[in-house]
This record gives sequence, C-alpha cells and structure tokens, in this order.
Amino acid sequence: MKEYFKEDKRLGIQLPAFSTEWDTFSKETQYGILLHWEKIRGSIPDRIADLEALINQKQAALNDEADFKQSCRLNSEIAELASIINDLWLWYRTHQDITEKAHV
Repeated sequence: MKEYFKEDKRLGIQLPAFSTEWDTFSKETQYGILLHWEKIRGSIPDRIADLEALINQKQAALNDEADFKQSCRLNSEIAELASIINDLWLWYRTHQDITEKAHV
C-alpha cells in the first residue's frame, strides 16, 4: 500500500497521494490503504513528541542566547517546528473519522 503514499519531508511522515478517485479502488485496496494510514496516523503523536523535545531544546538555548541574530534564528526554527506540529495534528484529527469507519 506504500505506493499510495508519498513521504512528506517537512512533516516526517507519509501522506496519501492518490492519482485516482477513492471510489475507483476495490474494497480490499481501500481497506489496505486505510490500514496503512492507521499505522502512519498512530506514529504522529510520537513524531509530535520528538518535535516538542526539539522546541524545548531550542527554547533553552534561546534563554541563554545573547546574540540577536542567533536569537532570531532560534525563534524562526521554533516557529517552524510549531507549524509542523500544528499540521501533524490536523492530519491526525482530520482523518480520524475515516479510519474509524474502516473498523466498523
């Protein structure tokens, strides 16, 4: 089922990448795709925890940073990591209802 997903380097996970409409897939293929997505989706909280740890490290470095340019760079990196976390939560929550239907 990996052929229906593409690695998103920014988010650090695979995302669905279909070239055809969902309804054109057989029920078996749909189930396989949903099963693969559920595995990916299950890894999202761990990915978020890793990113939060990076944010904490950068915030600690920011607290001790005296150089203005370096402070700006750290702030920018923290903002980008926070944006990635936000996007990951969106993917995690948006597709929750789809995977729940697969288990019914």
